[in-house]
Amino acid sequence: MKKSLLSAVALSAMVAFGGAARADIIVGVGGPLTGPNAAFGAQLQKGVEQAAADINAAGGINGEKIKIVLGDDVSDAKQGVSVANKFAADGVKYVIGHFNSGVSIPASEVYAENGILQITPASTNPKFTERGLWNTFRTCGRDDQQGAVAGQYIADHFKDKKVAVVHDKTPYGQGLADETRKAMGKLGVKEVIYEGITPGEKDYSALIAKMKEAGVGIVYYGGLHTEAGLIMRQMADQGLKATLMSGDGITSNELASIAGDAVNGTLMTFPPDPRNNANAKDVVKKFRDAGFEPEAYTLYSYAALQIIADAAKAAGTNDSEKVAATMKAKGPFKTVIGDIGFDAKGDITRPDYVMYTWKKGPDGKYTYFENK
Repeated sequence: MKKSLLSAVALSAMVAFGGAARADIIVGVGGPLTGPNAAFGAQLQKGVEQAAADINAAGGINGEKIKIVLGDDVSDAKQGVSVANKFAADGVKYVIGHFNSGVSIPASEVYAENGILQITPASTNPKFTERGLWNTFRTCGRDDQQGAVAGQYIADHFKDKKVAVVHDKTPYGQGLADETRKAMGKLGVKEVIYEGITPGEKDYSALIAKMKEAGVGIVYYGGLHTEAGLIMRQMADQGLKATLMSGDGITSNELASIAGDAVNGTLMTFPPDPRNNANAKDVVKKFRDAGFEPEAYTLYSYAALQIIADAAKAAGTNDSEKVAATMKAKGPFKTVIGDIGFDAKGDITRPDYVMYTWKKGPDGKYTYFENK
């Protein structure tokens, strides 16, 4: 009886050990899955889920399968910290997200304390990677890089126009607006209006009247597509004939549904369209076959999980801190958005913003096209 009992205990231990060896790698996706920015949250979710399915089909990461858990931060910093704490409690090892810089920055501190590596596909505020944390990475560029492109374009094409710089008072929106303002200022262009709005408002007529009275010919807006679309529509309604330029925060076809015909001619900075990258051809087809258009940050999210998987394989371990060190020491890593390497801060080493114009495509619908 004693021998049988010992055998049973030994067998149980072996099963338990074997189960632990085959445990899932839990990857969290944090972003605005509901609320006004849910279109971007869907891009993050769909991108990571497809990457996980493809990596798992190829055997997983060092023999372990990926399990995805979702965290809805509704673009709110406090909710983002709650999501981060929930991820930590759930045993998440890696997080892809968040979308908003104002969420990613405080959430990253929770992740750092709990041994969680974070890659954001979308948060561009420089502060995210400037604090010396071991765990912060991004597959996108930074506001200071994006603002330099926007400021140069304004100086080159609108030097004789009166410029208004408007932002949504968030770390992303104001940060990007300030970087653009700084860049165009170095090139001799000074704005006539600098003003912040409150996200969620529906009536921007006072701001537009002020810009109209000042004779503004171009409006640089730092913020997201929801407010940008309303500002464009109300500018048209009030007869303000000015071009609106913004950044990667308006990279959603939902912008056109909010702004209507007023979106025509809008300028926008974003990296070269990753859907056109040869490395993404097969993955783009999978998304489209499933009825999802992988615009904006979808492929940046897919690439984030690709990098984690490849770095873990190169490190020979799924330990998040060792994977983070490998991401900085090795590379570039081949991804659907091209070859990506990281510097010591966790920023990509190949920022490449370009200018886009919104106009009607061959199907008669408004979308964004890279300027040639």
